[in-house]
Amino acid sequence: MEELIGQAAGIIMNSKFTMALTGAGISVESGIPDFRSADGLWAKFDPAEYASIYSFRAKPEMVWEMLREMDKVVSQARPNKAHLGMGELEEMGYLHCIITQNIDNLHQMGGAKNVIEYHGNSSTLSCLWCGKRYKSDEKRDEYPPRCECQKILKPDVVFFGEAIPEYALNRSFQLASSAQALMVVGTSAVVSPANTIPAIAKQNGAKIIEINTERTHLTDSLTDIFLQGGAGKVISALVEAVKGNEKN
Repeated sequence: MEELIGQAAGIIMNSKFTMALTGAGISVESGIPDFRSADGLWAKFDPAEYASIYSFRAKPEMVWEMLREMDKVVSQARPNKAHLGMGELEEMGYLHCIITQNIDNLHQMGGAKNVIEYHGNSSTLSCLWCGKRYKSDEKRDEYPPRCECQKILKPDVVFFGEAIPEYALNRSFQLASSAQALMVVGTSAVVSPANTIPAIAKQNGAKIIEINTERTHLTDSLTDIFLQGGAGKVISALVEAVKGNEKN
């Protein structure tokens, strides 16, 4: 593993443009279970019933039962070693952009500034009727939270039935086509359209560094270096290897 870490560090340091694609696995160490896991949100709430935009428009009070459970977990989470390490890599000039499928704001809390969010961010709320926006913290004592126009607010996350923000989609494809290295962290990259990012990067000559606890469909098809393990431990080791190379 140490040799693979060294190889990955070399790729990152020699790359003129490195980006990352992250998913639920990176935030597990922060106490946020993958929504699809046995102890995740979808085990308790059927996403077809609770996580669609049609359900929110028809029965917002019911949907907020699920959102309240989600908020209890997400609002208490803090960035782990993986988020902090990626923030450090960005500050050092070796990581240029993060595309995340997560809604937890932990990359930004971990120091990253160049973050593209595919599925939005739960730290703000919007009114679908008048357009007014609020910070989630402002409304945390209200259940369900209401706008001054008295309509129930929706978190700024992408529900089933909603499109991924056009800017996020277009920008991520553009960046993937010019990346020289792509880190895939905590995601199996099977959900569209995030699953196209590794393929676009690879087709344009990027080296793929995969960091996951288990092998995925990427491991034997697109991945150049597979670093198996928890994201926090692996990324911490990667940061140390980069620092060690800088001194030599």
